[in-house]
Amino acid sequence: MYLPPQFDAKDAKHAITLMREHPFASLISTDDGGAPFVTHLPLHLQEAEPSDGALAILLGHCARVNRHWQYLIARPQALVTFLGPHAYLSPRVYPDLARVPTWNYLAVHCVVQARLIDDADGKDRLLKKIIGDHEPAYAAQWRSLDPDFTRKMLGAIVGFELRVTELQCKLKLNQHRPESHLAMQAMYAQGNDNERMLAGWMQRLGIGSAQPESGE
Repeated sequence: MYLPPQFDAKDAKHAITLMREHPFASLISTDDGGAPFVTHLPLHLQEAEPSDGALAILLGHCARVNRHWQYLIARPQALVTFLGPHAYLSPRVYPDLARVPTWNYLAVHCVVQARLIDDADGKDRLLKKIIGDHEPAYAAQWRSLDPDFTRKMLGAIVGFELRVTELQCKLKLNQHRPESHLAMQAMYAQGNDNERMLAGWMQRLGIGSAQPESGE
């Protein structure tokens, strides 16, 4: 993606945080005709071990009737994108009038290598990890379902492991316009959910203050 140096988050922990907090991703590859093909889906992130040879590992699944899994067999390299909070920024945050609006946003792009998971046990483990991310209490209900029903449900999906080989994290928060930061922080802090999250990231990164939060 277009990534000016002032917005390039070199610290991978920011990307990891964004992917965990905003797990609904876009998996992008090409169909058999060479056109882009996109599936929107939640992904489970697990940090890779040094022996894995990957920056991180993403786990997910799609419906068997979705041909995306077949495209991943033919062309295992794909792109996964995550979009974090985003919001309009009014030029009212500047001390002078010769300014224009912009849009602030946080995004992560991952180049991945896909491996399919299509055995029942592997898909069951994968589903339990995604359940654990979003509704751990549902795991007991899943285990109590009729075995014929669960086999049918597992047969209707194809799982995949996406090994992250390249990672970009863009934190566009007007870092290069320090004269806007105090008014911007105040405006976002009183805004909608996305705006308040951006205000939190400004604080986390120390934008508009002398020091970032402890540990950043």
